[in-house]
Amino acid sequence: MIFEIHKTDSGSRARRGTLHTAHGTVETPVFMPVGTQATVKAMTPLELEELGAQIILGNTYHLNLRPGMDIMREAGGLHRFMGWNHAILTDSGGFQVFSLAKLGKKTREGMLFQSHIDGSPMFMGPAESMAIQRTLGSDIAMAFDECTPWPATWDEAHRSLELTLEWAKACREQERAPGQLVFGIVQGSTYQDLREKAVDAIAALDFDGIAVGGVSVGESEADMVRVLRYCAPVLPVEKPHYLMGVGTPRQIIEGILNGIDMFDCVLPTRMGRNGSAYTPQGTLPIKAAVYKEDFTPIQEGCPCYACRHFTKAYIRHLLNVNEILGARLMTIHNLHFFIELARKARKHLEDGTFQTFAQNVISTYPEAAKDGNGEDSRNESGSDSPKRH
Repeated sequence: MIFEIHKTDSGSRARRGTLHTAHGTVETPVFMPVGTQATVKAMTPLELEELGAQIILGNTYHLNLRPGMDIMREAGGLHRFMGWNHAILTDSGGFQVFSLAKLGKKTREGMLFQSHIDGSPMFMGPAESMAIQRTLGSDIAMAFDECTPWPATWDEAHRSLELTLEWAKACREQERAPGQLVFGIVQGSTYQDLREKAVDAIAALDFDGIAVGGVSVGESEADMVRVLRYCAPVLPVEKPHYLMGVGTPRQIIEGILNGIDMFDCVLPTRMGRNGSAYTPQGTLPIKAAVYKEDFTPIQEGCPCYACRHFTKAYIRHLLNVNEILGARLMTIHNLHFFIELARKARKHLEDGTFQTFAQNVISTYPEAAKDGNGEDSRNESGSDSPKRH
């Protein structure tokens, strides 16, 4: 059995489960740190283990460019290359490829585009994406899809969805790495009929899991939650559900309430490097002058390394003089917060107290119009990476 459900919430679609992968079990709901280029920015694999990370992400597009699949084959796959012995999910690269659409041409077979690094011509379609993920040896490979841009008319979203479903069938037929799971992706923009059609079609292909894609692409949080509510009643209950590229603590809880099991986002690492810390009381701008002489930890009682050993004043100093340690300590704290948020959700689901916990988080974090200031919340590749446009 790939996925087991241990407990459900009587007041919502939230559930507590276990996902079995080739590199160990993953307890859900789970937050997955983003390691686009075979590293979670500023973190060592040992530090991620100590934080309780169970599964991380890699990116097909970026890893195919650098270091390339020849190196990956010689290294023995992504796990050995980066020294991570737990589960890895790889994004198909579709999100990044279609951010380069203005530099290329879409065909029924895939996308012809130019590398964002040197402009060299490249092609990626279902067969190519799945072959790269097979070489990477990820535990979970994502089907190659077209991430429908927002806003889109119904006709545009329908055409895009038809292509995604055609590619999903092609991905389903590709060879896999030993023990590799494959998740299909639901598109359809903000249209209920298209989302329901997509769920039915992806479910019929009997993928190992099902992901809701095409969110966190510029739409409002209200639109994102509306899409979740369209999909939630028709998602196959027995499959793990993954919400791609989301999100804030509030959005993660909204996802869990709507039956989502897996989340990823670069916000904890990106916001940490920029000086914002997540706490149970909301975000704190640690670089602000008010913390210049604040010799208390980022979060009282937090067991992360940053909070156990350092003060806001010290971390503020590091950030303001651009010392690497400042970004590292902020990243450690924020990742701990997000991983702990998922752990607390699991515990409250087990105890039957999830509704109170969920409402506390939702009331603490205000609704966000966009995630990550409209930037790409599905990779952490750096300033030369393709961005959402």
